[in-house]
Amino acid sequence: MRGDLLKSYRFREERQAEWQKLDLILTKAENGGVKNLSDEQMLALPRLYRQAVSSLSVARSISLDQNVITYLESLCTRAYFFVYGARTTLGERMMQFLRRDWPEAIATSLWTTLLSAFFFFGGWALAFFLCLQDMDWYWTFHGQNFMEGRNPDATVEYLRSTIYTDNSGDGELSAFASFLFNNNAQLALFAFALGFAFGIPTAWLLVYNGVMIGSMYAVFWDKGLGYEFTGWLMIHGVTELYAIVLAGAAGFIIGGAVAFPGGRTRLASARAAGQKAATIAMGCVIMLIIAAILEGFGRQLINSDVLRYSIAGGTLAFWLAYFHLPRKDDPL
Repeated sequence: MRGDLLKSYRFREERQAEWQKLDLILTKAENGGVKNLSDEQMLALPRLYRQAVSSLSVARSISLDQNVITYLESLCTRAYFFVYGARTTLGERMMQFLRRDWPEAIATSLWTTLLSAFFFFGGWALAFFLCLQDMDWYWTFHGQNFMEGRNPDATVEYLRSTIYTDNSGDGELSAFASFLFNNNAQLALFAFALGFAFGIPTAWLLVYNGVMIGSMYAVFWDKGLGYEFTGWLMIHGVTELYAIVLAGAAGFIIGGAVAFPGGRTRLASARAAGQKAATIAMGCVIMLIIAAILEGFGRQLINSDVLRYSIAGGTLAFWLAYFHLPRKDDPL
């Protein structure tokens, strides 16, 4: 036993100075970045890294003190990520996400996006036409207390007053935007997160929310306010509904991977699809923030139908171009 301790002591004493040099260089680089390293330290780093890896290999082969092996494993791991890892700032990583990762993930998910849109707008259309045939369907979908009077019993004048505002409540708009963002973010993230159950809960959630909006839309349409309500809804709805559809598409990506794993296990298949789905879901949060701003401020402050439709059309054109127009390869 004493022989093993002596062997470990000698091994460590002969090489410890080199390990400490590597540790010092890594600590300096981790705290202040590569610019803090001198030319001599930059040149010494690869050599010291190779020596540390060699020392770790020897330490494992002759079963040295476990503390030495643990220290060398940690040191070599830090050095590996510094030498071979991508060194980018948080800002650069965010720009890469916005320029390439997010739009690329959506552009390559066209079929799941169309499937998600089918369930959402299918529920919308179903409720819309059922309510136009018989407004009792509205109460079936919503119950007796919904939207504070925006229901089939409301007058045209009252419904019109809910579409156009007098801007007197500007102080409450930020709170309203925050509430809407939280509500819609929960919906989108649930549509994404529930995809693991073969996408079935995601499909149900999309249909359900489509029914809620479609039945309310039918109320305004039936009162002759379809044009006005569309402008009121779409000033933010283009971005918001697009985000919900994309979140549903992310859920279907995971659901499809679980349902049809191919040669992999279901867990491995879901894990492989998870990165792409999570990228889409994270981007949806950005869209919902923008939608909340449009809904909490723009929709409440802008009473012009023409301007509302212009903003809605502009946001639709922007998102379609951003996600689907070809782009040059990112040099990063």
